[in-house]
Amino acid sequence: MGRWQVYHIAHSVADALDALARAPGPARVIAGGTDLLLDIEQGRHPPVHTLVDITRIPELTAIALRPDGLYIGAAAPLSRIVTSPLVVHHAQALAQACALIGGPQVRNVATLGGNVAHALPAADGAIALIALDATAEIADRRGRRCQPVAELYRGPGRSALDPQGELIVGFHLPLRREGQASAFRRVMRPQGVAIAILNMAVWLERQGDVITAIRIAAGPTGPVPRRLTATEQALCGCAATETALAEALTALLAEAHFRSSPHRSSAAYRRHLAAVLLRETVMAAWDEAGSVRAEAVPTVAS
Repeated sequence: MGRWQVYHIAHSVADALDALARAPGPARVIAGGTDLLLDIEQGRHPPVHTLVDITRIPELTAIALRPDGLYIGAAAPLSRIVTSPLVVHHAQALAQACALIGGPQVRNVATLGGNVAHALPAADGAIALIALDATAEIADRRGRRCQPVAELYRGPGRSALDPQGELIVGFHLPLRREGQASAFRRVMRPQGVAIAILNMAVWLERQGDVITAIRIAAGPTGPVPRRLTATEQALCGCAATETALAEALTALLAEAHFRSSPHRSSAAYRRHLAAVLLRETVMAAWDEAGSVRAEAVPTVAS
């Protein structure tokens, strides 16, 4: 038996949802397929009857400014996100994260929706989206809803979404304002193995020499991607000084749950790297938030 029997190219969200519902056997959405097809090939995912291709749905591949903020379609290739002037300006952490996923060939087909739906606790795109306070627009046959990205996970590799009844349409992100910036940093294994030992995304707002608001996400710090709220509290209301960063690191090490992995690193090494990434990522966002930006803010789709 082949690994799938029917390959359906959907031309609308309703078409995709109907194809998933009509399938006589297991059905899955496919865009880039860089995770799903490999998992099927290597036996980590059972064969499916129907694959529903969503890459021809214009709404799912759009990157545009909307009244509620920046919209990024779930099937937009990572390579477009990396080079989009809208994303670079309003969500720099996401552009930086997507630039580190796989190699150029992978980024040309892999999608942000796939990165989130695969539900790995150190998924670079998901970590950046959570720090940026993004919401996911979810469609099913009853309608649509928006849900915080952090609520889409149940455990490592376990999405809270129904793969045969729900579809990520896209992501909504707040627009960047004066005094705000974000950054993403990652340490990965050498020799071209593009998996994170530890990654971190930071969004912050500063007024003068004070951090007035901050969001931090890092992975893997537990079974699902999440914000590090105690670390945020340690930095909020402070300047980005060595003393404040040291106190924040203490909070981070207390709330993060690092574990050893034979394929990535030991827990002890991750604790060491946490200090490096916290300082580098916070300072990158801090410096960017305080910089004078002479260029015009992009206002068109990209």
